[in-house]
Amino acid sequence: TQLPQAVGMAYSQKMDKKDACVVAFFGDGTTSEGDFHAALNFAAVMDAPVVFICRNNGWAISTQVTEQFRSDGVVVKGQAYGISSIRVDGNDALAVYNVVRSAREMAVNEQRPILIEAMTYRVSHHSTSDDSTKYRSKDVIEYWKTMHSPITRLRNWVERKGWWSDKEEFELRIQTMKQVKNAIDEAEKEEMPLLREMFTDVYDDLPSNLMEQETLVRETIQRHQEDFPKDMPL
Repeated sequence: TQLPQAVGMAYSQKMDKKDACVVAFFGDGTTSEGDFHAALNFAAVMDAPVVFICRNNGWAISTQVTEQFRSDGVVVKGQAYGISSIRVDGNDALAVYNVVRSAREMAVNEQRPILIEAMTYRVSHHSTSDDSTKYRSKDVIEYWKTMHSPITRLRNWVERKGWWSDKEEFELRIQTMKQVKNAIDEAEKEEMPLLREMFTDVYDDLPSNLMEQETLVRETIQRHQEDFPKDMPL
């Protein structure tokens, strides 16, 4: 739902003659929604300086791209609206960097929209409530995770350039782990905030729905005291 707003912001910048563009990120599943098509048509007709970056990872939750559309990916959708579009290997960090840099320059200097389709693969589950092994093979996930990892590919390139090594990698990991542990230790020394602050940190006057939620939480804690920390400040 943010794509039309992104185009509106880009057109606003154009009217103000600002030397800038707007960048909008979305997944392949978004291209099946009406907002995507409205936004692209809006951007094309108004020549809005916006860069659309679609991360085509093959899955919209559990729906494959082959079940979403029959077109050749997403790049042709941009072309259909008269928008210059390009497809890039989304697991190649350098390729993505160069394409996005060029797209931004075109959007700003030529004051027109650009669409980038970054081809990749979602190796993780869609969310904590999703078990992707129910609808795809573990072997395929492992293949993409190991053979096409963008992190591994970039690291191999940097190592071939002589800019990185296993020794430096080990030292960085140890240093980072220490920083994280120190941050956790410092955070755990802080006193727990009052339960009420979970509901009062946004609104000056608490709306009725949040008041009901707070009451429900407190009642739940009273009924199941064994499941909550005894030192929880209520």
